[in-house]
Amino acid sequence: MADSRAAHGTGTLTIDGESHTFPLHHGTAGPAVVDIGKLYGKAGLFTYDPGFSSTASCESKITYIDGDEGVLLYRGYPIEDLVAHGDFLETCYLLLYGELPTVRQKHDFDYRVTHHTMVHEQMARFYQGFRRDSHPMAVMVGSVGAMSAFYHDSTDIADPHQRTLASIRMIAKMPTIAAMAYKYTTGQPFVYPKNDLDYASNFLRMCFSVPFEEYKVDPVLSRAMDRILILHADNEQGASSSTVRLAGSSGANPFACIAAGVACLWGPAHGGANEAALKMLAEIGKPERIPEFLARAKDPDDPFRLMGFGHRVYKSYDPRAKLMRDICREVLTATRSDDRLFDVALELEQAAARDDYFTEKKLFPNLDFYSGLTLRAMGFPPAMFTAVFALARTAGWIAQWTEMIADPSQKIGRPRQLYTGHTRRDYVDMKRRI
Repeated sequence: MADSRAAHGTGTLTIDGESHTFPLHHGTAGPAVVDIGKLYGKAGLFTYDPGFSSTASCESKITYIDGDEGVLLYRGYPIEDLVAHGDFLETCYLLLYGELPTVRQKHDFDYRVTHHTMVHEQMARFYQGFRRDSHPMAVMVGSVGAMSAFYHDSTDIADPHQRTLASIRMIAKMPTIAAMAYKYTTGQPFVYPKNDLDYASNFLRMCFSVPFEEYKVDPVLSRAMDRILILHADNEQGASSSTVRLAGSSGANPFACIAAGVACLWGPAHGGANEAALKMLAEIGKPERIPEFLARAKDPDDPFRLMGFGHRVYKSYDPRAKLMRDICREVLTATRSDDRLFDVALELEQAAARDDYFTEKKLFPNLDFYSGLTLRAMGFPPAMFTAVFALARTAGWIAQWTEMIADPSQKIGRPRQLYTGHTRRDYVDMKRRI
């Protein structure tokens, strides 16, 4: 990684008539970056970039987004190809190791994941400490973090073997943990994983089977879930991935880092956006009301906003949204679900595409616009939407964390600030006056 970080050219920053030169770094795609690591030492200044909209926090080889063109690549492979031809565990391998697995490597990886899906039996009693009406994400934040108390043999981040073991365990056990969170909040007994099922089928069975009847996984739903997991596996340096990296920069164990990612993902502006989009579609109710809501969305004095439209990075149509739309249609057909809200979604997308207001502002459907509809049709309640997202994104989080640990230039994250509070005040004088 040191060679890829070599400077190619310089950039000059002029401040109050004084010029300062900084190295320029060029990636294999995307804009070049100015290395301002020595800005404070040279000019006595910090940069100010709330939300890090123009700041590269790391070097990464994992995921690339071209937001203007609507391109998403995992290790160079288009998301469309991975969804069409691969499966989720193949995608996990790709994200972790940088290359598609051979047949033998795939078999070995699948075997290792499959035989780590069980969680420590004592964790079942750990769940009993939560209220039955707890949000599944609240249960997951606690449960994932608690894994570091159960798996001491994979918390030493300096040991490559332990890092690999922790990575496999996180990918393998997250479906079990998510399904247990769902079962606990519904008052149903936990369902143990089965080694003869594939990853997605195993998760669906652990969520929806009950002891008193045989559960057969619908292959259409299993394939749909597998593709949903691929679509959510990684999305470059999003808020939760950056949180995992920041937590990991302190040397925290991997389970704590992933728990931090789960907590960040819980936010309605991140993983909870699909639930908000579903609520919006239900509020609109029928296609005839779409013009009314589009007018409200354009009214600056109206708090209504189109949920599931627009993205911080994608400034054209999110490639994942197209794929999720097709998956949603397949799931609705297979489950014979009420598709009225899907009709509303399709018409809303088309109406917004015909409206210059939304196209000029580059407000197009994103992944969340159709994912809530899809998960609901599969039987998941809205509270579980983000938990499914967390299950999928664990693959990306682990890949990002692993890459960060191996980066020789890694140091503990320490953002600066623009301080606008009081300057030094006299405590004794103030106490005297009050």
